[in-house]
Amino acid sequence: MVSIIGHRGGRNLWPENSIEGFRKLLELPVEGVEFDVHLTKAGEMLVIHDPTLDRTTERSGAVAEFSLGENHKVRLKDNGGTIPTLDEVLDVFAGSAIELHVELKADHERKPYPGLEAKVAAMLDDRGMAARSIMTSFLPEVLATIREVAPHIRTLSSFDAKSVERYGLTEGLRRMLDLSDIIAIERHVLDQNWDTIVDLVPGDRLGAWVPNDEADIAYWLGKPIRQITTDRPDLAVALRGA
Repeated sequence: MVSIIGHRGGRNLWPENSIEGFRKLLELPVEGVEFDVHLTKAGEMLVIHDPTLDRTTERSGAVAEFSLGENHKVRLKDNGGTIPTLDEVLDVFAGSAIELHVELKADHERKPYPGLEAKVAAMLDDRGMAARSIMTSFLPEVLATIREVAPHIRTLSSFDAKSVERYGLTEGLRRMLDLSDIIAIERHVLDQNWDTIVDLVPGDRLGAWVPNDEADIAYWLGKPIRQITTDRPDLAVALRGA
């Protein structure tokens, strides 16, 4: 069975990376949730996708520049509450068995946050959630650091057209295979290069993102892969059960 992962909680259904969305996702029989983590200058880990506030909140500026607790003064758009901390998001999922796909983001200058890998791993360990967590990144240097500081936590490489440009298709995938338990590939790249990719990556280590309409979700649910990551987990659940 192909696992269903709620992308940013299910961002076509609820405000992305919001406590509301994460709670709603738990009402669906999905296997996992994906969310994103940034690090502020105060050392707080915040769950938000972009390195800047403009797209998803009522403020502008860089997430990295937040002072301690400032996130709770910033409203998400679409009545999504405030920007949650990683600890608050883990509170939502603490009573469940859902798989946690924790993506480590880069700052507004596209640089990895120094020490974020160890901080995320330490919190997952402290909360007793490391065994069901997967730390993810597009960047091989971040994945290598995760392997170094937290070899007991699984890793996932995100791979898209920019990854192909930067690293090459086969060379990049081989590099990511050395650093990751799972490779999640943008669906167009995966479809266009299916034969090449499945020759390199076993199906139980392969994922597709982000199919969102009925035909696309059904197509990927029918493929011999580990998972799909989707903004419409409700639709994916309905199609998988049909």
